[in-house]
Amino acid sequence: MPNDGDHDRRGVSLANVVVVGASLAGLRAVEMLRREGFDGRLTLVGAEPHLPYDRPPLSKQILRGEWEPERLALRRHPYGELDLDLRLGTRALSLDPGAQRVSLDDGTALDYDGLILATGASPRTIPGTPDLSGIHVLRSLDDALALRADLDRNPARVAVIGAGFIGAEVAASCRERGLRVTMIEPLEAPMIRGLGIEMGGLMAAIHRDQGVDLRLGIGVEAFEGADRVERLRLSDGSVVDCDVVVVGIGVVPETGWLESSGLELDNGVVCDETCATAAKGVVAAGDVARWPNRLFGRTMRVEHWTHAVEQGVAAARRLLVGDAAAEPFAPVPLVWTDQYDLRIQFCGIADFTGASRVVHGSIAERKFVTLFEHAGRLIGALAFNSARLMIQYRGLIAESASFEQALAHARQSEG
Repeated sequence: MPNDGDHDRRGVSLANVVVVGASLAGLRAVEMLRREGFDGRLTLVGAEPHLPYDRPPLSKQILRGEWEPERLALRRHPYGELDLDLRLGTRALSLDPGAQRVSLDDGTALDYDGLILATGASPRTIPGTPDLSGIHVLRSLDDALALRADLDRNPARVAVIGAGFIGAEVAASCRERGLRVTMIEPLEAPMIRGLGIEMGGLMAAIHRDQGVDLRLGIGVEAFEGADRVERLRLSDGSVVDCDVVVVGIGVVPETGWLESSGLELDNGVVCDETCATAAKGVVAAGDVARWPNRLFGRTMRVEHWTHAVEQGVAAARRLLVGDAAAEPFAPVPLVWTDQYDLRIQFCGIADFTGASRVVHGSIAERKFVTLFEHAGRLIGALAFNSARLMIQYRGLIAESASFEQALAHARQSEG
């Protein structure tokens, strides 16, 4: 395999590319590089021992016992086709951008002339959490299998701390397993940051309809138990008895290993609008990347599946084309969650300060599309069990359509 100054078909000189992070963004970046003709040395480093796998089913099909890990594979074709130096179960320890070198925890170092940072994020934990069995987070396959094994013990009571996407999905999966579930959220509604207060209220009703004991506006003061968690003491003085606890209070970008690198870190790796950092030959993608999205005039860091795919591809392309031909990465973020019999999708940005309008279906039937406005523009769309329509509104947001244009489109499609 050539490795000393080869040129890919786009004409940018790259001999040796390292991708740190072997999940969705990193894998799609690797595939993009090969697809676009890069034929130099390519190394993929992953902290987990597993080949890249799909994370969304962890809180659903895996947790419910419907799937086994083999079904999570992100790539169906042989990895040999990519001609990779695959370093799994290996963690990056530090980056020296001046020397263009990544040091790994196995004592080796990798030199590069192109580097893609795709290390993702790690689950937040509650300070002071005691070392009791039965307390879980859910981010990795190993996390999901450990939690599932605990649920297979047929516990009587599960407590979920946090009612964001992961917490709500775990609560739904546990209810579908027939378990008693208490979900505790310090904010006034579930999923409020992603859906807003009105739709958060709808999510509260949905979970309560399914038998979840939902405690809102309340925090956790203490975990109690002997060797295993037995109860939670809440900020209102109440106590929740439990056999299993799942902490789902969000994630933080995995940037600790970069603190000595000199890269700008601010709730992620700071990039320009083309996914490039200030360091030569270094780009970032996925949960770890923070960049200005010119479509919305806002700096953002996005943690969802579709974004990891799109930015992984964009970051790889950015390496290939170099500075002169770099293009802004300006997507319309798209997120979805499956809970009970609902597929809930949101595209755009979660700014709920403007007008909103239900344009298809009805909230009462829990099958509808709501559009969101800011400064006269369509900036978001929420769909409950209406996936086909979501594609249309994502396209309108990408075109910077006005709110009135979006409403006219809705009327026409209904007529």
